[in-house]
This record gives sequence, structure tokens and C-alpha cells, in this order.
Amino acid sequence: MDALRIAATGMDAQQTRVAVISNNIANMSTTAFSTRRAEFVDLHYQQIRAPGAISSSTGLIAPGGIELGLGVRMSTVSVNIEQGALRQTSSDLDLAVEGRGFF
Repeated sequence: MDALRIAATGMDAQQTRVAVISNNIANMSTTAFSTRRAEFVDLHYQQIRAPGAISSSTGLIAPGGIELGLGVRMSTVSVNIEQGALRQTSSDLDLAVEGRGFF
């Protein structure tokens, strides 16, 4: 069952990634939209064999040990804060900040 649970964390992470990409595509022509990026981290590792342990079946030494990853999870959705393209409008009330800065 652990293998299925580990695989499920990967599928869930990819589903989130696709949702973020879909949102970016849906809003690519929206004025002042900043793209998002899903970021992921590994879940804990389970140590199967300690570093330097000798395998009982083959007699070989595993110098780095053997660890089993327990999956992945989303850590955050980051927002791209780089300046986008400035666009001229016909409204006197529209404004934009060029260069470094926010409002």
C-alpha cells in the first residue's frame, strides 16, 4: 500500500501543477496578470539500510545506505513579480509603474 500512497502524492502534485498552468493560460491576455508557478518539496525519506551496512543476501556494502522517498507535496504557488509589458490606454485615470516598485 505504501507504493500506491507514494504514487498518489505524485499524481496529486501533478494535478495541482496542471491547474496552475491552466490558470496561467486562461489569463495570458488579462492586463496586469502575473504568472504563477507551483513549487514542490519531497516528503520525508525512510531509511531502509544504514550507510555502510552489509546486505545479508549478497554480502555487498551499501556505502550511502538505502533510503525510500515517501512522496511529494506542494510547498507554495509563487507569483512572478517581474515587470510586464506597458500598454498605452486612452483613459486619463490609468497608470503604471515603470522600473522597480509596486503600488
